[in-house]
Parts: sequence; C-alpha cells; structure tokens
Amino acid sequence: MTDLTGRTALITGGASGIGRACALAFASAGAKVTIADLDGEAAQRVAEETGGTAWQVDLSDLDALAQARPDADILINNAGIQHVRPIEEFEPERFQLIIRLMLEAPFLLIRAVLPGMYERGWGRIINLSSVHGLRASAYKSAYVAAKHGLEGLSKVTALEGGPHGVTSNCINPAYVNTPLVQKQISDQAKVHGIDESEVVSKIMLTETAIKRLVEPEEVASLALWLAGDHAGMVTGASYTMDGGWSAR
Repeated sequence: MTDLTGRTALITGGASGIGRACALAFASAGAKVTIADLDGEAAQRVAEETGGTAWQVDLSDLDALAQARPDADILINNAGIQHVRPIEEFEPERFQLIIRLMLEAPFLLIRAVLPGMYERGWGRIINLSSVHGLRASAYKSAYVAAKHGLEGLSKVTALEGGPHGVTSNCINPAYVNTPLVQKQISDQAKVHGIDESEVVSKIMLTETAIKRLVEPEEVASLALWLAGDHAGMVTGASYTMDGGWSAR
C-alpha cells in the first residue's frame, strides 16, 4: 500500500466527486490533506472527515490566486466545470471562465508549489484531465481546449521538475459518476435532441467498450499510486481510465 505519512496534499475541487474520493484515499494513506473548494461548508465537511484543512477559494479569481502561497508535497488539480453549447452559441464569458478555472488556475498553483517541492527534492503534480484531453467531442469547445492545454502544461512541468524529484502526470477518465456529470445531462439532451433518460447510454457510453460510468474511487486509486514511491519514474504521462474510448 502507498504510505504518505508525513506528506501534505492540496486537492482542488476536493469537496465532492473525484476530489473528495482523493481526499479520503490520501488521508487514509497518511497524508495531511487540504480541501480547496468554492463551497466552503462542503470543504469543511470533507476536512472533518479526513482530519484535514478546508480552504475556501475561488480558483477563477486569478489575481487573488496569484497572491496565495500554498505549499504541498502533492498537488491534485481537479476542480472543473462543464458547459455544453455549439461554438456559435457558446458564451465568450463562459469560455473564458472555464479556461481560467481549468488551465490558468492549475498553472498558478503549480507555480506556487514547485519551489517548496524543489527545496525538498520531492513532489507530485497530478492533473485530473479527461479523455477529452486526448479526444474531442462536439459542443464542448472550452472544456476540450482546457483539458488539451492541461496536458501540455503537465508535460512541461514533468520536464522541468524531473531533475528536482518532481513528477507530473495526467489522469484521463471517461465520464465519472460525479455531480459534474449529472449536471450536464439536461444540456446534453437539449443539444442532441434526445430525452434525458437516453443521455447516459446514447452519449456518455457510446464510445466506451465497458458500458458504465467510472467511479470516483477508481480515479482516486490511480492518483494514490501516482503519488507513491513506486511511481517515481512515471512522469509526463497521461493515464487513461476511459473504458477503451481512446482505443478507437
């Protein structure tokens, strides 16, 4: 089992879904976790569950984030939102928000934690990307653009961090059984012209060989392995957990 006793982990979007699953897994492995989330009350609940610390933060406020001085041995960039629209109807302000939250904020957090990691000679950057970091889907221009950008940021971090004992990797799941996915069902139904009851089978699972949603705990288990010493030579990689989607 991965032993993270004495390590600190900062998890964005840690109050629910994949982030919460990671917080529970990392805490059980001995790490001291910080739950960063816009929902301060939910973050506090997870902090109490894990014996960690809550950090209520708006990651889309880049000016404030650039002034923050977080420090951690492990950074999990997980926070994200989704918006489903054709490009010609996609609101520019919503596009910009998604890029800020899901690409620029991870850059600022990586920038903030790297000096401490370099000083200690050890660090793990784990970026929750998506199969959409490797493949595109219609009506998700901002999300796909952000995840593709995160893939590139992760690889550059791997190249720069390697000599200092810092690894950087992406996890690329298909649709995960989280509130983020559940919230987009109505938008998916509208844009594809189908009933909401058909979205999971006709849209979300159409590309996968395994016909079910990914569970948050499955993603957390891979993140936990990437944080451990046995993954010390794994860097600049993108680990798919997509049920065979990207095998097409």
